[in-house]
Amino acid sequence: MTSMTGEDPGSGPQALPLDDVDRAIVAVLREDGRISMRALAARLHISRSGAYLRVQRLEEAGVITGYSAWVDPQRYGYGLSAYVHLKIAQPAWKPLRARLMTIPEVEHAALVSGDADIVLLVRARDITALRELVLNSFQSMPEVLSTQTVLIFDELGRGPAAARSTGAAERSPETQHSRR
Repeated sequence: MTSMTGEDPGSGPQALPLDDVDRAIVAVLREDGRISMRALAARLHISRSGAYLRVQRLEEAGVITGYSAWVDPQRYGYGLSAYVHLKIAQPAWKPLRARLMTIPEVEHAALVSGDADIVLLVRARDITALRELVLNSFQSMPEVLSTQTVLIFDELGRGPAAARSTGAAERSPETQHSRR
């Protein structure tokens, strides 16, 4: 069965056909979301208007969903990181989802398969703050049946872009400015 738009309603959003230039744009923006259009175009050997139009198309199609700063959790005051696994009452995912994402210490949440139903990446000031978060926030939610907390000793990076230099001090001056 197809919907009125011709998409299979069970398949979710359809992927935008991307060529090598689109993928290169995404890779550069993942590495440096503050790069100017001029520098992006020069780096990929395309026109500035071509770079601008492609980025705009990628944004409008939802391929690029936003730009953000990567924050060092320890320097920000969150010296302790952990994965918190939640077992929940089965019909609870949708109402619980919005509530979990309003908790400032929750950086990421995922519905998963396996023993846990939800895995949260949380950041806390210290062990006392983490204990309060788990015992007073998560375990007090009626949908949460149980929790398991796994401390993170060291983080390895953030996917493909993390393998390349992303530090502001190591960027060229032309990428220090806004994108436009």
